[in-house]
Amino acid sequence: MKSFLETLSNIWKIDELRQRILLTLGMLLVYRFGAQVALPGIDTAQLNALTSNTEQGILGILNAFTGGAFAKASVFALGIMPYISASIVVQLMSIAIPYLQKLDKEGESGRKTKNQITRWLTIAICVVQAPTYLLGLSQLGVPDSAFVMGKGLDFIIPSVIILVTGTIFAMWLGEKITDRGIGNGISLLIMVGIIATMPQSFVQEAITRYSNNTGGLMMILFEIILWFVVILASVLLTMAIRQIPVQYARRTASGSYEKSSRQYIPLKLNASGVMPIIFAQAIMFAPALIGRTFDDTAVGQWMSVQFQDPFGLYYNILFALLIIIFTYFYTAITVPTNKMADDLKRSGGFIPGIRPGKETGDYLDKIMSLITFPGSLFLAALAVLPALVNKIMGVQGGWALFYGGTSLLIMVGVAIDTMQQVNSYLLNRHYDGLMKTGKNRKVA
Repeated sequence: MKSFLETLSNIWKIDELRQRILLTLGMLLVYRFGAQVALPGIDTAQLNALTSNTEQGILGILNAFTGGAFAKASVFALGIMPYISASIVVQLMSIAIPYLQKLDKEGESGRKTKNQITRWLTIAICVVQAPTYLLGLSQLGVPDSAFVMGKGLDFIIPSVIILVTGTIFAMWLGEKITDRGIGNGISLLIMVGIIATMPQSFVQEAITRYSNNTGGLMMILFEIILWFVVILASVLLTMAIRQIPVQYARRTASGSYEKSSRQYIPLKLNASGVMPIIFAQAIMFAPALIGRTFDDTAVGQWMSVQFQDPFGLYYNILFALLIIIFTYFYTAITVPTNKMADDLKRSGGFIPGIRPGKETGDYLDKIMSLITFPGSLFLAALAVLPALVNKIMGVQGGWALFYGGTSLLIMVGVAIDTMQQVNSYLLNRHYDGLMKTGKNRKVA
């Protein structure tokens, strides 16, 4: 405990790190405050039906992603998901559109242009989703009396503008956290929204266990232990690496070359992080929407029923397949093995037994494919675990979502990424990291 307090003291001593942490906390507080502000013209006292209808199913996941803003008809009701959807579309289009491929090769300027395209696409998605959300409030149980100004254009148009602005503002908060704060801003916004619903979900689970006499305290303790085991598995998945040995040729004073000490290239088992989960979750809204669109047909009715329940069989089969596909896809675009091989060759390094250049790139690509397969299976297994604990153990839907799936993997991934950034600041200032003692490190 003393070492932990000393580490916190060391964090506070670093001015830049302290300012970044305070900025991050301040912006997250602004985001949470905005999630509580309802749209003008809506009586929040009459939103009980909306809250109950968004506790289960796809809407429950969406409500968790927005930190409850969806059920509160908040100015942040759309959350950050339109930006995630726009990012998915842009990355998928980068495969087929030469202009976007050219931007990827232009470095920082190309990245800025691509980000601008993503922002404009986010606005376009919001313009479609905002009126859909407003018009769907009545179908979700909100009575007409809750609309103080009525449901005419004088309510719809300003509300659409506010919802679009709310998403753009949330996107801006996320980008500012990434640039000037600690951690990935967009992921942090999602994580904070998820954590906001966790205490209520656990309390509801405990009340249900006691009131229904389905295990009581012992079952709750078992669920907590199992939850920690799943967290440990998620951490292992996130931190696991495959080390590729690398040898560097060192030039001596006589002009000859000799072998230097062996180093390693760390290839992560799950190089794509939480992005496959987020991508797959965003797409999983589509089957239910398509089913409701064609509800007058047998196929449409089947899709509406099967893909509306996140704990259903067909939902989780498709969800797992999408995660595996997106894991390979995102790993391929974020781990440039050919570039790694070229950089290794220019720096005089080589993998023992492998020729520098193309053969090295092919070897690294083969290794990435081999380790990505079990990584993607493990990721998919964790993603569908909430459905298993719900069906087998009878865990309530809200609390079950934290047994793996999107919620837990995002929390673990974001927490590790943020801790690693804080750790790098500590090490650069000659302090021990978060996983060690908080004493100052001596520099020779």
